[in-house]
Amino acid sequence: MLHAVIMAGGAGTRFWPASRIERPKQLLALAGPQTMIQSTVARLGTLVPPQRVLIVTNQRLVAAIQQQLPELPAEAVMGEPCKRDTAPCVGLAAAWVSRFDPDATMAVMPADHVIQQRAEFQTALQQASDLVAASPGRIVTFGIRPTYPAESFGYIERDLPLDSSGAPAFRVKQFREKPSAAVARDYLAAGSFYWNSGIFVWKARTILDQLARHEPEMCGHLDTITRSFGKPQFAETFRREFAAIKGKSIDYAVMERATDIAVIEAPFDWDDVGSWQSLQRLQPPDEHGNTVQAEAAVLLETRGSIIRGTAGHLIATVGLTDCIVVHTPDATLVANKHQEESIRQIVRLLEEKEWQQFL
Repeated sequence: MLHAVIMAGGAGTRFWPASRIERPKQLLALAGPQTMIQSTVARLGTLVPPQRVLIVTNQRLVAAIQQQLPELPAEAVMGEPCKRDTAPCVGLAAAWVSRFDPDATMAVMPADHVIQQRAEFQTALQQASDLVAASPGRIVTFGIRPTYPAESFGYIERDLPLDSSGAPAFRVKQFREKPSAAVARDYLAAGSFYWNSGIFVWKARTILDQLARHEPEMCGHLDTITRSFGKPQFAETFRREFAAIKGKSIDYAVMERATDIAVIEAPFDWDDVGSWQSLQRLQPPDEHGNTVQAEAAVLLETRGSIIRGTAGHLIATVGLTDCIVVHTPDATLVANKHQEESIRQIVRLLEEKEWQQFL
């Protein structure tokens, strides 16, 4: 059966001050009335029912996610005791799913992507599941056809086409790291490269075998955790063994080493919503290029800006160009939108000052 594993442990620091430790971006409504994690679960539709959904997150977010997703069983939200990147997260999820379904197929996805076409997304997941069924050791990912030479995404280079009904599918020739501007332009011109969506489909046993082959030390800790599932000592074993793992992304741990990988050209629009400027792609701007998410806003001689406010608060701007203004009850951000990477530096400065109330 097809199971969905949703990775929801990110901090979302580039969305400060809306995104906080206790309420990071996956718990915010940034692209519609639903929060990002609610939208991620909703787009699975009937293809993956609630009893086959597992969310892996930070321990401190478990209660908040359970509150946002009351349709899921309480045990469907697993809290990691510390951050160890995506490979341990995926391995832990595969071991958990295998307890209940030894032949499980897993669709693994982040909680903070925007994909509006739910029917097309579900069709693509089914196509990927069929490709895995045809070759059980296969790993399938989704490639996004690039629309500009992005330097902030990893890339997938496609190889020979695969016989598959639905969207075009290919063998993967190579995964490429985030490129320089010049290399990204070459990738775009070549026409054989995709952005790496970070969405994967595989058999649970396949990813466990791959991790055992390439990351035996990590798997040793995961195996110890797995043996304690359902036992009184689980919480302590989980905390101790997970903390001992050396964090690594699933891309480095498996994807760049595996050989039987297929890529489906995604038949849906995709946005990874990485920063405040993403909102200008997701929400049509006004006639002056402004994107406004506020109950009340008055903009004079303001262009190309992003304005986000809270209920009961008026934001008024005069003479702004290409700015980000975000108001929350206890913090306000005003920034040049072309310097938004520096928002992370603000978070680091707050950490240094130990101003936990603003993190």
